[in-house]
Parts: sequence; structure tokens; C-alpha cells
Amino acid sequence: MRASGDPAAAAAAPHVSVILPVHNAELWLDECLESVLQQDFEGAMELSVFNDASKDKSAAIIDKWKVKLEGSGIPVVIGGHDSASPRGVGYSKNQAIAQSSGSYLCFLDSDDVMMPQRVRLQLEAAAQHPTSIIGCQVRREPPDSTERYTRWINQLAPDQLLTQVFTSNGPTVIMPTWFCSRAWFSHVGPFDEGGQGVPEDLLFFHNHLRKGGGVIRVDQSLLLYRYHPNAATRSVLETTIWTHRVRFLEERVLPHWAAFTIWNAGRQGRRLYRSLTAEARRKVVAFCDVDEKKIRKGFYCYEDSQERPKPRVPILHFRAARPPFVICVKLISWSRLWSSVRPAGGGQPHSRARRCPDTTQPGQLLPRLSP
Repeated sequence: MRASGDPAAAAAAPHVSVILPVHNAELWLDECLESVLQQDFEGAMELSVFNDASKDKSAAIIDKWKVKLEGSGIPVVIGGHDSASPRGVGYSKNQAIAQSSGSYLCFLDSDDVMMPQRVRLQLEAAAQHPTSIIGCQVRREPPDSTERYTRWINQLAPDQLLTQVFTSNGPTVIMPTWFCSRAWFSHVGPFDEGGQGVPEDLLFFHNHLRKGGGVIRVDQSLLLYRYHPNAATRSVLETTIWTHRVRFLEERVLPHWAAFTIWNAGRQGRRLYRSLTAEARRKVVAFCDVDEKKIRKGFYCYEDSQERPKPRVPILHFRAARPPFVICVKLISWSRLWSSVRPAGGGQPHSRARRCPDTTQPGQLLPRLSP
């Protein structure tokens, strides 16, 4: 926290801009903005707020904290609009970034709380990894709301930050913890502005990986990550996330394989098969499973296919199946799934992946490929 009225801090060009989109956040804003004031970072920092058509007392709370923050040497830039409807999280983040001027961007959601050392520690990591998104571990509030998901966030090994990018949980460092350079954001972005129901963080994350970006996590709990029914992420349909993940799989992994096996002849494996493009489906040489009933059936026939004859894909016992595999399972009560996946043509496994999900959404565990 800066000394009150520090003129040198106020005059310095900001090194870090805290990016804060706001929509009807009066329940949490005081605690959120207090956490900006309490940062122990001693460099120049600003807060950039964009108020996306809030109809509650958010604007008044922002104005109150503008006085407190600027009195402590933290400039505050406020933008927004009062239209009948909000424009969405992606638009708000883009606007907050456009009106800010720091060399680094620290993303913050209005319902979350930063630990005092967050900006300092993530800036240190970002300076060492200029083309990476920097995340951190989190503490969930309420503590028992998403226990397995929180473990997944906090316990992924460094290599798994890349190998698990195809799982149902989305980006392997969650958006409210992101920190990166402005130059890198400009190279990758902006965020998609499609509005409610668009996973703007996942789309940006995919673009980031396409451009060769890295993923780093500071292994300290630097954010209180709040769970509540009105969170924007709850407006994104599972089917939307599924579609984006399958397309990214087809773009990033399947071109490297002449053929592959889908591990799971049940509902999720068949769903994946049907979701693939016709070109990708032709690379599926088999399903594999441990269920004797499915194996005895002998094949899966894709009845809705327009091809003649309709595709019939063998169902094998997993010991008879050939790698590489796409493991496609729905995990609810499992705590771990380990897989070793060999590249096409044999050789040593690319990676071993662990997944500790909290949701009932399907997930894929895939071999690591360079982004």
C-alpha cells in the first residue's frame, strides 16, 4: 500500500494496469477494490474500470473508491455506458484495456479479491516470461463449493498446464488470475465481443497457444475466487465449450496423426466421433473399452451419417487397441485418471496426464504437442 498522497507515485507512468470489468457488482466491489489498495507492489500502478451498464450501486461504489485509491497514489480510469443492456465481459475487458496505459495487464473480476502480493509476484514472473500468460493458485469461496475443480486449478504440474488444455475445465490457468504484458496481449487479442454465452477467455487462450504463448503459474494462492449463481461463466453452455474444444483438437492434434483410436465406446466417445468433421472421422480406426457388452457388439454404426455405406467402426478391448488414443470420458466420482499415449508410429509416450475435475462435463486427455 502506498503512502497517502504520494506525488511521485501519482505522477509516474503506470507500469501495471489492473483491468476490472464491472456489471451489477455492488455485493462484492468494496472488498475487491480494497484488495487493489492493499497491494504491496511499490511500483507505479493504475486501476482501469469499465462499468458495463450496471443498474445497481456499482457506479457510486467505484466513485467512492476512486477518491481513496488516488489519495494513496493509485490513479483510477473509469469508463462505461448506461445502455439498457450490457455489452458483455469481452467488450468490457477490451474497453478497460484500451483506456489503460500500463506495460502489464493484471486481470481482476469484480467478485474476486487479490492477496496483497499478487501484482508483485506475477509481475516478476511476467518479466521473465514475456510471451506467457501468468496465473496463480486460488482459494475458493465458499471453500467447499467446487473442491475437485479447485484442486485441478492448484495442483496441475507445470507440463500439465499445456497437456491438459483440452479438458472440460477450460484454460489451465483461470481467467481471473491472468497477468501478461500489454505487448503480448496486443499480439494475441482482443477478446471476442460476442456477449453473453461466449467463452471469451477460452477463445483468447486458444489464440494465445496458436501464437506460441506459454502458460506459467505462480504457486502461491494469490486470489480469492468466488463462486456464486450470477457468475458470468455460468451463462456459457456446455455444448458451446464442447464445440470449441473439438475444433481446437482437430486443428492442433489430429493433423499430426494418420489414424487414432477413441478410448471409450460409450456415450461420450460416440459423441466425440459424431462431432468430428468427416475428414477427422475417417482417421478413427477403432473404439476401445473395458465393457464386455460393448466389445461383444463388435462395432459402432454411425446411423446419421450421409455416407453410403454408413461407417462401421470396430470396438476393441483396450489391450487390442493401437495408439495414439483420444481418451474421452465423463468423470464424476473419479479422483484421477492417468494415461500414457504413444505417438503414431510407435516410440515413447509423449506425456502422462492427470485430471481432477469437479464438473460432470466430458474431458479429453491428449498427448502433449508443442503449441
